[in-house]
Amino acid sequence: MDRMNPLDAEFLYMEDGTAHMHIASCALFEGPAPDYERQVDRIRVKLPLVPRYRQRVQFLPLDLRRPLWVDDPHFNLEYHVRHTALAPPGGKAELCRLMGRLMSQELDRARPLWEAWVVEGLADGQWAVISKVHHCLVDGVAGADLMAVVLDLEREPPPVVVEDWEPEPQPSALRLAVDGAVNTVARPAEQIRGVVGTLASPRRVLARGRTIASGLWGYGSALRPTPPTSLDGTIGPHRRWTYAGGTLDEIRKIRQALGGTVNDVVLAAVTSGFRDLIVARGEDPERVSLRTLVPVSVRQETDHGVYDNQVSAIFLDLPVHIADPRERLAAVHAEMDRLKQSHEAEAGQALTHLAGAVPPAFIGQGTRLVSRLLARVPQRTMNTVTTNVPGPQFPLHFAVTGDYDTAPDIEILAGGIAGALETRLGLAGPRRSRRKEARRHAQESHEWDGVAPARRGGSSMLTGGSQSAPAAHVSRKSP
Repeated sequence: MDRMNPLDAEFLYMEDGTAHMHIASCALFEGPAPDYERQVDRIRVKLPLVPRYRQRVQFLPLDLRRPLWVDDPHFNLEYHVRHTALAPPGGKAELCRLMGRLMSQELDRARPLWEAWVVEGLADGQWAVISKVHHCLVDGVAGADLMAVVLDLEREPPPVVVEDWEPEPQPSALRLAVDGAVNTVARPAEQIRGVVGTLASPRRVLARGRTIASGLWGYGSALRPTPPTSLDGTIGPHRRWTYAGGTLDEIRKIRQALGGTVNDVVLAAVTSGFRDLIVARGEDPERVSLRTLVPVSVRQETDHGVYDNQVSAIFLDLPVHIADPRERLAAVHAEMDRLKQSHEAEAGQALTHLAGAVPPAFIGQGTRLVSRLLARVPQRTMNTVTTNVPGPQFPLHFAVTGDYDTAPDIEILAGGIAGALETRLGLAGPRRSRRKEARRHAQESHEWDGVAPARRGGSSMLTGGSQSAPAAHVSRKSP
């Protein structure tokens, strides 16, 4: 039986009808849309490469063990691949409205936890595919891998050959109960064996302990409450979504001229967007402290093709109080360098592993209790989330998700991000047809070390999430 790892299960327990735990993306394509039936067939032929797409969640009695992935005996691909169209004129506003509405709806836990919406009626002869995948199934990196698997590289792919598929038998209630009971008895013995194995290498244990202790100290200081701001608020079930765009070559030019990494340039642009949003809401950015959670992939090269969650996180205080864009980028770069040395990511990973030793029933109940409290009480240890994931490599888009009721002005945030890129490009030097050069570079180069949802063969991906306060989501890969 295929069991969830502790972090996968945590994302499942965390969902409560208000805090949606799915990841979403929107891929834009040029040219006429293929027939819906052809789209379904193209996905059907790729399903053997992604077994999770035909598996559903199986909970155990009394949560004695973490949930299982089991084949769905009633799997119906047409349920998961849906067909819709935008109302005229089919522009950005209509697409963002549809995306926000779909992100407000939770996935059905009785079925495999994903959906794909084929969207026609876009302006300029375009069409789109909106994808939703639950966070318990993949993290951002694995989600990008899924898109790479499902989409074809060839303009004219080979004919569809559909393999016969029969679901594996469902585990019986008796088998699930016995499995949970055996785990309850075996867990202490496994923990003792782990302690004995650890003591066999005390020097390595001490070194690892110092690293994790340092990271935990950093976590403790990062979780202190921030001053009240208009971005605080309780979480509702509905979402807004929008995006801002740029190109990878523009990001590279800024990085080369002004310093820092691709990731620093992105975070500085997001900081600029939040500064504009704070000013538009009548607040003084000099008096605002804004903290973002930045997920960090701990996935190894050998883990690609493994669809689960392998992430940790760091907490970055965005320097919205700095007015000069050059100084703002320098401040982001300096703080990110400090965080890389703080071992917060390693500490977060260790806490996740530690959770694996706690009975799932306690973890599930504790997570649900915390989620209910956060839904009712504004929390000020973290104001927003900025996710950075490696997407297919070509022109960049930033996607922004916010609560429908408390963040109706996320267009200001997106506009601030785009404006920040333009400002820093001006500081970096003459423009000289950068967009034309970027398109040429994307077609000729297979190297990718930066930000990008994606344009390959006439497609671009816009990533999204499910947070309540304005949250920036960026497809990227660290340089």
